[in-house]
Amino acid sequence: MANNKLIVDERQKDLGNFMVGRLLPFRKKRQVGPFTFIDHMGPARIGDGSYVDVDQHPHIGLSTLTYLFEGEIEHRDSIGSVQVIRPGDVGFMTSGRGVTHTERTPQDGRGKMSTLHGYQIWVALPKAQEEMEPRFDYYPSTDIPSWTQGPLQIKLVAGEAFGQSAPLKGYSPLFMVDIFTEEETTLDLSGHLKGEVAFVIVKGSITSQGQKVEAGQMLISKTDEECEVCLDANSQILLFGGEPLPEERFLMWNFVSHSKERLKQARAEWVDKQFPKVPGDETYIPFPDFIR
Repeated sequence: MANNKLIVDERQKDLGNFMVGRLLPFRKKRQVGPFTFIDHMGPARIGDGSYVDVDQHPHIGLSTLTYLFEGEIEHRDSIGSVQVIRPGDVGFMTSGRGVTHTERTPQDGRGKMSTLHGYQIWVALPKAQEEMEPRFDYYPSTDIPSWTQGPLQIKLVAGEAFGQSAPLKGYSPLFMVDIFTEEETTLDLSGHLKGEVAFVIVKGSITSQGQKVEAGQMLISKTDEECEVCLDANSQILLFGGEPLPEERFLMWNFVSHSKERLKQARAEWVDKQFPKVPGDETYIPFPDFIR
């Protein structure tokens, strides 16, 4: 690839009873715009005693974004939010100074087989918002802007792109776009996006400068200038990106901050069980011993 582009393969990560494909962070690229973490969930069969059950765990300094193609996840957090996220919906939890949450297969989804497929994403907060009050925002699929552009079916999940604006703005200039095409076509992003761009291939493939990028891979471009790709028939991609934050961001487990000292403080608070709890939930994921 050209020196302003990078191809990343999903790396399999075990989340207990569930495997995900991790795309960000990557050793050669820690962020794309403000996006710090991208996990691909599934497609996976859910049922017969195997469900999503992610116990209480904390976050600081970021927003989590959940976007599904299939299945359901019930979100509960220490703010008191309870929301089932379904295909096409967007769940957006902003941790700010500190929040705890769980992610589970809903009760009415247990005892039967289903498929779960989607993405879990972290968006780093600007320095001025890192210690804001936690909040949870939910956008049903009916509120997500969608339109056709030639053979392309486009949904603007977050931010601004293609002259449109999503209800979910985020806290710094960003975009997340879901694009599908039934026929081979060319996508020219010149003038439609601002900042760094990542192409996540959900299904099918794309070609950029003679290089094919397939499902399970991500193509990162450091600029949208002259960014043109060819989509194969029956391909679906997600575009992530935006303007990079001015300060470097550091990660420690589920925490993100511009300050390494703040990460150490968050670790101590979680170990000492000083974070707020999800109402009615006494589960607790310990801080990993291998992280220092």
